[in-house]
Amino acid sequence: MKKLLSIIFLISGFSAFAQKTITEKQIYASMNAQAEKFLKETKANSFSIGIVKDGKTYTRHYGEIDKGKGNKANNSTLFEIASITKLFTGALIAKAVLDGKIKLNDDIRKYITGSYPNLEFKGISVTIKDLVSLKSGFNKDLPDRSELFQNRNDSIAFKIEKLEKSYTKEQFFNDLKAIKVETVPGTVYNYNNGTLQLSAHILENVYGKSYETLLKENLISPLKLAHTKLHINQNETIANGYDENGVMMPFLPYSLWGAQGYLKSTLTDLTTFLKFELDKKSPLVQESQRDLLNNKNYWNAYFWDEVTINHNGRNARKHGGAFGTQNLFWVFPDYDMGISVITNQSGDNTYGNLYNSVQYLVDDLKPFGQKLIGREIERKCFENIDTGIAYYKDLKKNKPDSYNFSDESELNSLGYKLMRSGKITSSIKLFQLYVSEFPDSGNSYDSLAEAYFNNKEFALSKQNYQKSLELNPENTNAKDMLAKIEKEVEK
Repeated sequence: MKKLLSIIFLISGFSAFAQKTITEKQIYASMNAQAEKFLKETKANSFSIGIVKDGKTYTRHYGEIDKGKGNKANNSTLFEIASITKLFTGALIAKAVLDGKIKLNDDIRKYITGSYPNLEFKGISVTIKDLVSLKSGFNKDLPDRSELFQNRNDSIAFKIEKLEKSYTKEQFFNDLKAIKVETVPGTVYNYNNGTLQLSAHILENVYGKSYETLLKENLISPLKLAHTKLHINQNETIANGYDENGVMMPFLPYSLWGAQGYLKSTLTDLTTFLKFELDKKSPLVQESQRDLLNNKNYWNAYFWDEVTINHNGRNARKHGGAFGTQNLFWVFPDYDMGISVITNQSGDNTYGNLYNSVQYLVDDLKPFGQKLIGREIERKCFENIDTGIAYYKDLKKNKPDSYNFSDESELNSLGYKLMRSGKITSSIKLFQLYVSEFPDSGNSYDSLAEAYFNNKEFALSKQNYQKSLELNPENTNAKDMLAKIEKEVEK
């Protein structure tokens, strides 16, 4: 599994580390280094970084929006921010809770126009809390794009664009009546854009104002986000986006309320929004980021991808992906630091590279805390995998408090770097280390199985996918790959 939501434990004594001063020179040097690395590994045209550190803002832009045109992005460049929009919607729902307009444990049907007896599971209703924590139990998205994703190719973005453009609110409510709640609400994570649109409808009903008006009055105007908007003016342009093959992609079409991912913004506004999300004294911020389901290790709060407590203290992350643009928005309150990175490329490996860029920036700029073990051993692993693994074991034995050994995504990420670079044998050895370090993780076996599959060792691949499925019965990737292995063996 290339994207991993790992369960990470709080490192004791986090705040007890000796702090060091991070200079402006160090901040820009780190930004430059990570931009160079990102552009080299992704071959993207453009990369922009915004950092808020101790109340100060640092921004830089690299490359060019359109290859060969020299049109470098700047702080006024409008980008699609896609699912970062969900944080705005989540903040509005959190405000409605604080205002007493809705209650988290209320049945969502209390606030929806019309009758929906189907929106329950064996008499258990879907609550506002289930909706915003992305655990509604809905069996499909609205609109339903599942058929389009069965045949992924270069034209899928254009097909989705056509579907979204033609989808109406009338269709939305008709389809909502056919939704099935397949699991106990609040138990299974299910990323669903339809629940965002439904949230916008609920907000409009409880406030008697349009979703767009609520955005402007409660977030955009108070925070002075002058360039954050659902609809742009005729004289404004949005940065073009591309897929990993350099094909220009369509922009996300306006659909229904736009609450799931239609906002446009600039790096200046995004860094301002970072400051807002770092405000520990704001009741709205604290409500929108809190653990709603008592998960303790990681949670989704109000439409966040993940809020967690790990080697970087308490932190909250949100990824936004359009057809041709991706961005990652991440706040680290214990370091008084937030980072927003944007690229006008959307490919299979874009997210992973954005993730690594932010991780490395934090690693460079945090004044205390454990460093990334994957980053520390990477060079040695690429030079000689056995030497790299020996170095890992030596550090774990002799410097256990200096590096982060508790986050399994470190080894997972490095293993995929080795595999993508063509070092299949090295990646197998790295994933074997991953399995030995995290034997109860279904993802470790899944990753090792993929490396074996790519090396055409189908028997070992099958064995590890089966183990992954045993540990995580919800692993659909393992199920799909086991079927694929059977076809390979039959050839």
